[in-house]
Amino acid sequence: MYVGTQYFGTSKLEMEYLTRHGVTHFDATVENMETDTLKRHKEEAAKYGVDLDMVHLPWHDNIGLANSERDRDIDKVCTWIENAAQAGLRGLNYNFLVLRADGAGGGVQRTARKSGRGGSTYSTFVLSEYDNDKRYAAGDVSRDECFERAAYYVERIMPVAEANKIQMACHLNHPPTQVLNGVEKWNWPVFDGLKRFSELVDSPYHGFNFCCGVASEGLENPADELPPIIKYFAERKKIFNVHFRNIRGGLNNFSETWPDEGDVNMYQIVKVLHEAGYPYMLMPDHAPHHADDVAPDGFTRRVSQAWAFQFGYIIALIQAAENESESKA
Repeated sequence: MYVGTQYFGTSKLEMEYLTRHGVTHFDATVENMETDTLKRHKEEAAKYGVDLDMVHLPWHDNIGLANSERDRDIDKVCTWIENAAQAGLRGLNYNFLVLRADGAGGGVQRTARKSGRGGSTYSTFVLSEYDNDKRYAAGDVSRDECFERAAYYVERIMPVAEANKIQMACHLNHPPTQVLNGVEKWNWPVFDGLKRFSELVDSPYHGFNFCCGVASEGLENPADELPPIIKYFAERKKIFNVHFRNIRGGLNNFSETWPDEGDVNMYQIVKVLHEAGYPYMLMPDHAPHHADDVAPDGFTRRVSQAWAFQFGYIIALIQAAENESESKA
């Protein structure tokens, strides 16, 4: 288990920033999913001792909307899986989205930001303050229909993933509330939804880009409910990547905080993952915002204080869990 990150390219600026902060594995931002592009980024990162583990797949709304262009776009994903294997990647992160807040049909639904420590601001979601009557391109979609669309997708991509030994890591939908803008979220109730999704196909390459924050957002008591959920999927080798973040609150009312001040004991989460033998990345996600995090060249947040803090926090927790385990041996 090791610290990782996402949304980085492979420029000298980015690679030196990562290695300065002890990060040697990442999920890259790339111009396209062509094999030559993926190989080039992997080679550029390797020059700095950084391993390009995974890449985020672009999402095509046609797949979640189940329209006439769905099969064409699934074929693109299958090609990208083959390209990732040829480039030597471990896996691909993706979202399965039916609802998009931008009107196209996944996105992240949020309400007004709130003040946090040191002048930072936190992303929030309060259902009572959210316009839940609005409808987007998806319209009204039941939970069963969401799962039918998900099954249609994963049943077609997983044979290609298996043949190419590429882990397909699905991110949880934001936020997992029962019904949002007419769409019943597939990952609510959280534990039941994730189990059902993980069982759509039987494959060691079918699993999750597990976001601790999103899972917590759908729980009444994240501090008590999240650890056994993570334990369940980690022990079954269904977690291929972890977005390591914390919240205050829970179902239908939460703020995305700094990892050390939320309701979940993040050290407990690291211990659960360590004891389950989880071997991959823990990465920052959805850091609080601050004006000082805007770099003069526009390279925002990725070279920010927030991410640097979280890298060190994650590394320290991993070391603590390893040391505790060794002392008990």
